Amino acid sequence: MTYRAATSEYEFILKTLIGFEEAAATDRFSEATPDLVAAILGEAGRLCDEVMAPLQRGGDTDGARLENGVVRTSPGFADGWKAISDGGWVGMNANPDHGGMGLPLSVATAVNEMMAGACLSLQLAPLMSQGQIEALEAHASDAIKELYLPKLISGEWTGTMNLTEPQAGSDVGALTSKATDNGDGTYAVTGQKIFISWGDNDFAENVVHLVLARLPDGVLGTKGISLFVVPKYIPDDTGKPGKANDLKVVSLEHKMGLHGSPTCVMQYDGATGWLVGREHGGMAAMFTMMNNARLGVGGQGIGTAEGAFQHALEYALERKQGRTASGAIVDHADVRRMLMEMKADVFAARAIMLANAHAIDMSHATQDGDWATRAAFLTPITKTFGTEVGMRVSETGVQVYGGMGFIEESGAAQYYRDVRVTAIYEGTNGIQSMDLVGRKMMDGGEMAGRLLDEIEELAEQGRGANPKMTDALWNACEALRDATDWMVSQDMSDRFAGSLAYLRAFARVLGGYYHLKAAQADPGGSREKLARFYMARMLPEYAAHLAAATAGSDGLFALSIDELAG
Repeated sequence: MTYRAATSEYEFILKTLIGFEEAAATDRFSEATPDLVAAILGEAGRLCDEVMAPLQRGGDTDGARLENGVVRTSPGFADGWKAISDGGWVGMNANPDHGGMGLPLSVATAVNEMMAGACLSLQLAPLMSQGQIEALEAHASDAIKELYLPKLISGEWTGTMNLTEPQAGSDVGALTSKATDNGDGTYAVTGQKIFISWGDNDFAENVVHLVLARLPDGVLGTKGISLFVVPKYIPDDTGKPGKANDLKVVSLEHKMGLHGSPTCVMQYDGATGWLVGREHGGMAAMFTMMNNARLGVGGQGIGTAEGAFQHALEYALERKQGRTASGAIVDHADVRRMLMEMKADVFAARAIMLANAHAIDMSHATQDGDWATRAAFLTPITKTFGTEVGMRVSETGVQVYGGMGFIEESGAAQYYRDVRVTAIYEGTNGIQSMDLVGRKMMDGGEMAGRLLDEIEELAEQGRGANPKMTDALWNACEALRDATDWMVSQDMSDRFAGSLAYLRAFARVLGGYYHLKAAQADPGGSREKLARFYMARMLPEYAAHLAAATAGSDGLFALSIDELAG
């Protein structure tokens, strides 16, 4: 199967839909000219097409393994990592003071998404390092920055984050890992962490772990947690990897997918670490990493959906069956329906993701709190909708293949197996939706209302050319506005009961907004045709979602535990 990075789509969305020129007009991103962005996307596309995509199947069939305590990565992954690091792709939006490119996050997000479509297992490695780079830039001491950031940005060293423990999944505050002061500026970190993506590898000089642990005087819960940088090899006086630290990979998880990405159980036995940020401020530092990681995970879902769509389309064009104009199944109505839904959903999710990244860029470039609030509101939508699109599109891809989709050799099932975890990690999608209707609506729904105002303004402007589409979008906005008013007037139990449905409805409407903008930029063209399909067949899902969103919590607990089990 041939993968092609969707570089023209990224350029269209950045230029036409999300107002990227706003970021390029700021002092911080003034060098991000259209020509430079196009060149970067083109080079990244070639990396994905020629280097990463050929590693996709081998990473699944010949996955990472643990041999005598040493992680062995899939064949070709070391060369793939070298191409990524040599190209500077790890430090795309990192600070140039330490060797980064200083690119807007929106451009880096586009590149990360195309990498996910090419080979998700390998793409996880630079994504982990990027998150750590951001956390260290924001919270680490100057000494730690000077030592670790150049190595992480260059790809000589790789980074991880260690949150989860066997007894503390989403409830991070229940962790039991501990740290004690060694009296020399270092700490002894002890505990076990699970589900650590790329916890080790055989191609980097060093692996740097960010580990959450509790100091002796740390209170219970998240407020008593501190963050430590704990390297696999302790740097010597020259900054080179020295003696082995007191940590090890206990085992690799046997997973449904992502076989090429080693997911480790890590054991720390008094390992030497350095405090990042202030004592007991670990969660604030880690959330710097996690918030953008949630944007990145949404992109992983979208990238996987793009790969699954291309894979399914190629098969549908080649598979001969039945009487159609071409003789191929692509001309069967139901197969065409599936392909159209896949394409329309990928476009909608990608536009939301890049708009989210653009808001983060603008918040950093302007220090305008309105942009930061917009970015915060869009983040749980990007993560949840992006990963759900990844699951839905990859599952549909199996269906396009028919019986062959259930046969591993076709490669269709890998996309679904690989992407399924994205709805779970970096905060499950249920947690994301509760965050949306809880913390992100502490403003009484003001940001939600402002987004709806913008959508209705666009619909109003386009009534003359596309009355059917604009009316559909306007009506959806009004219904969503009513549901938002209902949400902010309820207690949290009722909000949470309908939170995922509400988020899905909001994503459907935002998707309609970007499809309409695309249609207006391409009257009579393929984008308008795709928008008409979305508005007629996919946007109406919002009504069912809003009915569930405003149903309250009583029905969820109507059955007793015995009745539920019976």
